[in-house]
Amino acid sequence: MPKLPRRYFLKQWAALPLVAGGLSGLVSHALASGVNPVPPGLHRLKGQVRVNGQPAREGMLIRPGDRIETGTDGEAVYVVGRNAYLQRAATLVEISLPPPDSPLLTGGLRLLTGKLLSVFGKGAQRLETSTATIGIRGTGCYMEAEAERMYICLCYGEADYLPRVAPDKARFFKTHHHEQPVWISASDRDNPITAAPMINHTDAELVLLENLVGRWPPFYGKGGPVY
Repeated sequence: MPKLPRRYFLKQWAALPLVAGGLSGLVSHALASGVNPVPPGLHRLKGQVRVNGQPAREGMLIRPGDRIETGTDGEAVYVVGRNAYLQRAATLVEISLPPPDSPLLTGGLRLLTGKLLSVFGKGAQRLETSTATIGIRGTGCYMEAEAERMYICLCYGEADYLPRVAPDKARFFKTHHHEQPVWISASDRDNPITAAPMINHTDAELVLLENLVGRWPPFYGKGGPVY
C-alpha cells in the first residue's frame, strides 16, 4: 500500500473517543517528538482503571503478574517492555511471567474478559483466553474475549491458534494487514475457527501503539524500524 503521512494516522487517532480522556496530549507529543520510545508504564487513563485492585495513576509501572482492570467507562494505554497495549472498557488483563520451563518464551498475557489491542516486540510470547491459546512471534493483534467465543485479528505477523475445545484443530496464521480475522468457539469441536470481519480497531491505533515503543507497523512501509 502507498505510504501515508504519519500525521494522517495521528489525526485519525485524535478523532477517537479515548482522546476525550487525555490522549490528545499523547498525540501532540508524538507529532512533536517523532518515533521515540516512551518509558514503560501507564501513559493515559480514562474513567475507572485499577491495577491489582488499586486505583491506577499515570506513570505507574506495569509488571509481570499485574492485573489491569478497566471499568465500564474506563480505557488505558500502557507499555510493558517492548510491548504496548490499548485496553478498552470492561476488560481484565493479567500480564504473564515467562514460563521457567520454556526459555524460548519471553512472556505474554491472559485476557480474562473484554477487548485488547496489542503490539509486541520480537520473541515468542503466549496469549491466553478461556477459549484458546495464541502463540505469537513479533505481532500486532486485536482480541475480544467472550464466554462462548473469542475474536482475534492478527493485524500482522505470525501466530499459532490452539482452540481449547479441539487442540487437534490448531492452525498457523501469517498476515500482513488484517487479512484473516477469526472467531474461535468455546464449544464447536468440529469447526472451532471460523472467518470473521475486521471489527473495533484501526490502523491509526496500531501506528500510535507501535510509535510508543519506537517502531512502525509493517503495513506502513519504510518509515522506521519494523519487525
